[in-house]
Amino acid sequence: MAVVLAVAGPASAAPPQATEGVHAYGAVALSPSGDKVAYVDTIEPFADVREQPHGHIVVRAVKGGALIATYDPCPTCRYTGLAWSPDGGGLAFVASDSKIHSAALDVLVGGKVATLAQIDGVAQTPRWSPDGSTLALLAIAGAHKQTGAVEAGAARVGEIDAVETEDEQRIAVLPVKGGSLRYVSPADTFIYEYDWTPDGRGFVATAAKGNGDNNWWVAKLEAVDLATGSTRVVAAPKMQMNAPKVSPDGRTVAFIGGLMSDFGSVGGDVYTVPLAGGAPTDVTPGYAGTFTSLIQRRDGLYATALVGDHMALARLDPAAHGVALLRSSPTTLSAGDGRVALSADGRIAAASEQDFEHAAQIVGGAVAALEPITHDNDALMPQVKAQSVHWRSDGADVQGWLLGPTTPSEPGKLHPMIVLVHGGPSAATTPDYIPAHTSGATRGPIPDLIARGYYIFQPNPRGSYGQGEAFTRANVRDFGGGDLRDVLAGVDAVEKMAPVDDKRLGVFGHSYGGFMTMWTVTHSHRFHAAVAGAGLANWISYYGENGIDQWMIPFFGASAYDDPAIYEKLSPISSIRNATTPTLIYVGERDVECPAPQSFEFWHGLKAVGVPTSLVVYAGQGHAIHDPADLKDLRQREISWFDKYLQP
Repeated sequence: MAVVLAVAGPASAAPPQATEGVHAYGAVALSPSGDKVAYVDTIEPFADVREQPHGHIVVRAVKGGALIATYDPCPTCRYTGLAWSPDGGGLAFVASDSKIHSAALDVLVGGKVATLAQIDGVAQTPRWSPDGSTLALLAIAGAHKQTGAVEAGAARVGEIDAVETEDEQRIAVLPVKGGSLRYVSPADTFIYEYDWTPDGRGFVATAAKGNGDNNWWVAKLEAVDLATGSTRVVAAPKMQMNAPKVSPDGRTVAFIGGLMSDFGSVGGDVYTVPLAGGAPTDVTPGYAGTFTSLIQRRDGLYATALVGDHMALARLDPAAHGVALLRSSPTTLSAGDGRVALSADGRIAAASEQDFEHAAQIVGGAVAALEPITHDNDALMPQVKAQSVHWRSDGADVQGWLLGPTTPSEPGKLHPMIVLVHGGPSAATTPDYIPAHTSGATRGPIPDLIARGYYIFQPNPRGSYGQGEAFTRANVRDFGGGDLRDVLAGVDAVEKMAPVDDKRLGVFGHSYGGFMTMWTVTHSHRFHAAVAGAGLANWISYYGENGIDQWMIPFFGASAYDDPAIYEKLSPISSIRNATTPTLIYVGERDVECPAPQSFEFWHGLKAVGVPTSLVVYAGQGHAIHDPADLKDLRQREISWFDKYLQP
């Protein structure tokens, strides 16, 4: 049974003083009628923390923001996948305990929480059937690791081909009134995303056989029959697919398709295909923006899109290839199922919204006039001044973000600047509140660097989202070429508008950003300090080491064995003798996406040519470093490294 921490009451007349930390909101879900919003509230502490912060579930009225109740049925769990029943009377969610690889499917009804199923493994994404009688979810029984390639990989020892470590995520269902959990989709197939068909007789899903970490890039759109578990291919385009949504009449499926480098980093055009099968049709061709989520409602198809430096909510007209913007702002929106949650009729919306200067708040109400619902972070003041920077590079429009101190610089004083390149490459930096300081978990060294007088420049070069699909595809077979030219042109643009010292520039990145850092220090002498996180030094050796080699084919055109020349050409290690920039390197010991040997190889190369360098390997960590103690250590190392080489 749930622990009810608060009951119905009026919204506070004055905003509370935020003293304990920054409230982060996740899994935002809006009731079908649009009257209630549920979300997971997690406080990122200002003080030191030794474990990942624990969140709790909050339910509020959309109009006026009155608190209805707060729930925390499992103090050791992480809550995800909040989903309202079709009648708005029930709220399903998953409570996961990562320490013991256990997950529960819970349902909140009438102020009480009941556990419908317990999974010895991992689970996510509960969805109600259209009639509300059945719940489905994605589950891996007996999982060897947390789901996703960014998570730490399972130990690979012994005879590798003989050790079964591949987890298959399956669609499972059970009656809401009670019963046993039944796995529906095939045991040899990994389901990435899914949606019920309107008749409740099955699902559409993105699916692939084999290793789930590796095969999303070749996943197909499939239909899964609820009764028999049989599958058939709806579409198998030569692109990556996300967010499949079935139309209310059950005739078509919409999805986001494009060139994507990571599952979960969604971006592309919107496509539709008959549920019976056929060739997908691009219904947003040539759109000068990137679609990031889809929401199907009974009155039509909605989407969110990154358009330059604005995040927009739009209504789509697939037949006419129409995109009507309903709301657009230079902020970041997030919700549970898509970046915005909508009522059943599409008139009411809710989401978590933030920018660099304003901490997150839950907003809700009429789609075009969202109002604040929460006030937990109201006392937090802007700690940086953020500017959207636009420039031209090779004839294309490019955008990025410049962060600096809130107070004007002294006349004539120049500041050091760090160029922070995002991962991906199919991604984009969007606004994220920068506090004065936190325990070091989510924002890395940015708050402390700015407090120490640095400017931070976050470019979105070619390969990024926000400028349309052609821009996202512009770095295919050219990693480090045009995108580095875009970055350097962006630095030139920043230096014309901000007091930045060109002789005190640093470069920093993780994943693809780590590669770009390695590439930059071997192809430019403009930077005087660098930090490369989970980078890629040698594309040929990387091809044989990483657990996700399928992602490389769309970007390189062939495998490293079929076209080694392009892989060698784009490898930073091939130009290691050109490096002079002192470089700190770090990586997780069990990184599946960018294995530790890549960092060792680059570190060894820098040492061989006499460049100051240091390598840190975090034990047991994956591509995403989660351990708070490791994150604190990393932040201190990054700051010390930049201070050593960039401060007077």
